[in-house]
Amino acid sequence: MNVSQLRNTNVSVIGAARSGVAVAKLLQAQGAHVFVSDRDSAEKLKSQIPHLTSAGIAFELGGHTERVYGCSLMVLSPGVPSNTPVVVEAQKRGIKVVSEVEVASWFCRSPIVAITGSNGKTTTTTLIGRMLADAKKKLAVAGNIGTAFSAVVLELAETDIAVLEISSFQLDHCETFRPNISVILNITQNHMDRYDNSMENYASSKARIFMNQTGDNVLIYDADDEWTQKIIGTARCRTIPFSITKQLTEGACVENGTLITMFDGKRTEIVTIDQISIAGPHNLYNAMASTLAAQLMGVGSASLRATLKNFKGVEHRQEFVRELNGVKYINDSKATSVDAVWYALQSYKEPIVLMVGGRDKGNDYSRLHALVKNNVRVIVAIGESAEKVEKAFTGIVPVRRATAMDEAVMMAQHLAEPGDVVLLSPACASFDWFENYEQRGMVFKELVRNLS
Repeated sequence: MNVSQLRNTNVSVIGAARSGVAVAKLLQAQGAHVFVSDRDSAEKLKSQIPHLTSAGIAFELGGHTERVYGCSLMVLSPGVPSNTPVVVEAQKRGIKVVSEVEVASWFCRSPIVAITGSNGKTTTTTLIGRMLADAKKKLAVAGNIGTAFSAVVLELAETDIAVLEISSFQLDHCETFRPNISVILNITQNHMDRYDNSMENYASSKARIFMNQTGDNVLIYDADDEWTQKIIGTARCRTIPFSITKQLTEGACVENGTLITMFDGKRTEIVTIDQISIAGPHNLYNAMASTLAAQLMGVGSASLRATLKNFKGVEHRQEFVRELNGVKYINDSKATSVDAVWYALQSYKEPIVLMVGGRDKGNDYSRLHALVKNNVRVIVAIGESAEKVEKAFTGIVPVRRATAMDEAVMMAQHLAEPGDVVLLSPACASFDWFENYEQRGMVFKELVRNLS
């Protein structure tokens, strides 16, 4: 859409959380008549209400009324499913429906580096941001990572860089979004509740990150990932792979224990694998993707090497909280898929007391059975999916159910023995007990810190 057409246009924003409020304010600043609607209660959204009222933006909470359809453009927050009745009805009425990221991109003057994938998005987005910042480049890190793209887009100059974590939900209603560099880290089973239990649908959603890329645009992708390999054939831009298992003539791979990159025949040794500060095979993939993106944005090998040696990871992703009575407590609240837990369970040599559960997304836990049998002593099942978790792992390891996070942490402490790891790695969304995975992680950390 031509942004000049927004003035005096009626726009409905569905979702009044961070992204919804940010895009509502962005659209209002362009002269649009904005109405925000959310099915959640005023109590649940009380932190956002002051932002809407102070901006003079009309809104309704606790459900969607007929007023939401009095618009020519509907903008969705990432948490709003495409098949929710308000969206389906809007499309029936011929209302244009787009995502918050799509709208923000209309105003972006700077190059965009966009990262998607089932796992590793936050770590990779943060690492790319750190690499660029360490190289003294001006940038903003936004998107699914916590700060809405709409909240920062007008602050970006043409010489700055937008580094965006992009979820499949944000891609679902993109039309013209075109990153200069896109990254697909992996595509593994996730969000099956949103994609009709179809991996094909989910993978197609991820492919939207490069659907508008052409010419000098670049797609960086995991050459070891089965589903990614299936979809990249439709790319019309330059494609650059990374791999742990293959030797490549272009892209990033491992040679004799060293991460190397190859661009246009030029081979560059970046860093030895054992010097990368974030451990595990999943983080090696993240480091490769980040290195390629940063190199393409002009960061030199010496700077990349220093960042990879010093970057300590992100909050809520296998984050060490404390050690008490010989037991280590790890916050992996960001692990909202089975695949993320699969990686986490391979990261520790010690016996694990595993806390799993939350709002289930159509999870198939069978992939974890072998790792749980070998690496986990006991499971503490939490959240709405506690019963499903218990059924999935009964007969493999002992399972205990908790009805609240404080009970779960105390239970884990009681079950753990010196030398164990208590690992919160839920494999589920957080929206049963918490507003988001960050709040879940913060509550877990606070409870752990208060243990004695």
